[in-house]
Formats: sequence, structure tokens, C-alpha cells
Amino acid sequence: MPTFDVPIFDALAPRPPDWSVPWDDINAAYGWVRALKDVPQDPQHHAEGDVATHTRLGLEALATSAGYRNLPDTERSRLFAAVLMHDAAKPFTTQETDGRITAHGHSRGGDLLARRVLWELGADPIEREHVCALIRHHQVPFWALERDDLDAIAFRVSLLARNADLVELARADIRGRICDDAEALLDNVDLYAQWCADRGCLERPRDFATDHARFAWFRHPARDPDYAAYDDTTFSVTVMSGLPATGKDTWIADQAPVIAAARDQARTLLRAKEPFIWNGTNITRQMRQRIIGLCADYGARVEIVATEAPRAAISTRNRARPAPVPESVIDRLVRRWEAPDVTEAHQVTLVATLS
Repeated sequence: MPTFDVPIFDALAPRPPDWSVPWDDINAAYGWVRALKDVPQDPQHHAEGDVATHTRLGLEALATSAGYRNLPDTERSRLFAAVLMHDAAKPFTTQETDGRITAHGHSRGGDLLARRVLWELGADPIEREHVCALIRHHQVPFWALERDDLDAIAFRVSLLARNADLVELARADIRGRICDDAEALLDNVDLYAQWCADRGCLERPRDFATDHARFAWFRHPARDPDYAAYDDTTFSVTVMSGLPATGKDTWIADQAPVIAAARDQARTLLRAKEPFIWNGTNITRQMRQRIIGLCADYGARVEIVATEAPRAAISTRNRARPAPVPESVIDRLVRRWEAPDVTEAHQVTLVATLS
């Protein structure tokens, strides 16, 4: 895998000696930041004003946090990125209904937007997905102990990012707003931090006995996560995932056996327990879940191979194809793109090229 050397907003992240937030520079640098201005919020939860004001106050709160200041530079930069982008989807999710202002879906929308922005900036995919996982789950610590799916969320965050970072993000989010229940929310965040510590997933990834135990647990999270599920897989299926022109076909050409499987074709191979490759963009988790679930039902060990390339490289390769994919189609796919992660399969392999 190539080395990515583009730090995430490194030049903008508050640092010693003054730990100041260069908001004017941030605002001037990015259109999606300027779009936060004048986006309204429910005054009951955000009496400080619009989304831009809340984001600036959240960054300033983060900069005063000992948890932030004690991190290494790279880790500070990605936490700064998560706070900066945690409400970036509010401009297109905010609506007013019956006199109440809501932004339902802004966490998932922020995950998708952050992935696109950070990909276009050339961020390292591992660092990028760390930020995206924090954004997608940034509201969880507020009401965590009321959720039935808390194990699955907290374990996933620990495997993609770090729950200690999610706690710092949640605290900055609360301290960057004016609301009557701020202290109660901060207490909830503290309870979430303690819960994660008790479950062994606050500062480090949640341990599973084997890759198969992890895969089986995320498919059926009602079972004991410490259970070492018996690995009854007898063959493997590789599921490709990636935008057009990121190198899926090139990677497949070096493998054997090579099959771009349709569903009926796949069932025939699954019944015969023959290894094969399922080729396709498979850019959303929902798309992959249908495929992976089918393969798992037949006892397959599933590996996802995720291919990536910079936008410029995709455009160059695409234009050279006999039948190029319209750029508008690629843009639509990018806006829906959810990168695969280790909660979906026995193994996830990233194949990335920079040119």
C-alpha cells in the first residue's frame, strides 16, 4: 500500500503555545465550512445560534481540553477534523416542522461528506475512516445508556477509531453550545466513557477471540462477544468494493479463480463451495451486507478487497476506457460511498494507488 503524506487539516489544528483556533482561515479555506453560516438550529438545544457559531465554539472548547492537548500531533489533527466536520451535513439535512428545527440524518450525512472531502484532500484512508467513524456516531454518547445496540456501536468505533476520541468529540460538542441540559449531557458522556472502559474498548480496539468470532458476533450481536465461535468456514469468497476506475479489474486479473459473479451464478458456486470473486462497485454497506449475508449462509469465509485511487487518477483511467463511466455517475457514487470495515467481513484488504 502506498504512503499517504497529507495530514488532515494539520496546519489548522490548534497547537502550542497559544492553542488558538484560526476560524477565519478555516472559513476562507473550505466552502463546506462557509455553508454552515446562517443554518438555523433548535434554540432549545443550540441557543448559541447557527451551525457555524456552534462549530467554532466546539473547536474552541476542544482546544482547551487536556484530553486534546495531551495527544500527539497526528491524533490531535484527526480529532480536530472530527469536531470541525461533525455537523457539516446540517446545511442539507436541516428542516423546520411544526415550529421545531431538526437535522435528522446529519450524522450519517456527515460521515459521507467527510469521506468525500478527506478523500479529495488526499488523506490517508485509515486516518480518514477514523474521522468518519467519529462523525457518524458523534451523538451516541449523549443517550448511549438508553440504546439497545450500544455494544455494536461502541465495539465498531473501537475497531475503526477510538472511543476516547468519541468522548472528547462529544464533550466539545456539548461545551460548544448553550442549552439547559449541558451538565446532564456531560454526565451521560462520562457514563459512556466508564461503560467503554468496563467493556475494554475505551482506549483500544475491542478484543475478539478470532476473526471469525468477530465476524459472527457482528452478524448476531445478541450473543456473548467473548464467545470463541467455531469456525466452520470451508472456502473463501472475495467481495470487491470500490469506485469505478480504482483498480478492481487490475487486481482481479492477478487472481485465480476469477469470476465476476451475478447472484444466480454465485449461488451455484456457493452450493459447490467453490472459491470465487464477486466483482462490483459495492460502495454501500447495505449492498455489501446482502452479498456477505448470502455467502455466510453457505459457510464461506469472506474477504473484502477495497480499491482506492485519487480523484485525478480515477478521471485519467476512466477517460482511457473504451466505455468511460460518466463523471456525473462517479460523483453520485462518491456521495454514497461507505468504505468497508472489519465489522463486515473476516478480513478487509485495502489496495490503494496514488496515480
